[in-house]
Amino acid sequence: MKQIARLSRGLIYALAALGVAAYGAAAVVTVVDVIGRRLGYPIEGVVDLVQLFVVGGAWLVMPYAFLSAAHVGVDFLIGLMPAALSVPLKICAAALSFGLVAIMLWQGYLTFETRTMFGDKSQQLGIPIAWYWYPLLIGLLISLVAIVAGLIASLKTELSHE
Repeated sequence: MKQIARLSRGLIYALAALGVAAYGAAAVVTVVDVIGRRLGYPIEGVVDLVQLFVVGGAWLVMPYAFLSAAHVGVDFLIGLMPAALSVPLKICAAALSFGLVAIMLWQGYLTFETRTMFGDKSQQLGIPIAWYWYPLLIGLLISLVAIVAGLIASLKTELSHE
């Protein structure tokens, strides 16, 4: 079980690093394009590239937010509660998060199928539309793992303090 937890954390950290790298790539492409335009050498398809990098980055970093509890929360209230109240609240919040992300994954996959059915491509570079959807689907799928892993870690911490 510890090996599975370690592997899932490693995957989540790797995806987060890839997401941050995608944000960095978007910034570099934008800066190089701005400088290139001043010199008469703009980057062809900069909009397609930046959109792909930013969208990919957002979805790939999301599992890390769930694992590290970096998402929006009211920590100061939970921190004041005894474990008898905070543990059921954390379990309920994780269950709701899991359900919402599962619905998002399911609907995202259905939309992915529809959007990629005809082999659509981006306008400037002809990047397959599926490439824009892969980070979303992977991010949502691994977010489900991260929600469970984050809940387990939180409960271990909470119960060890009692």
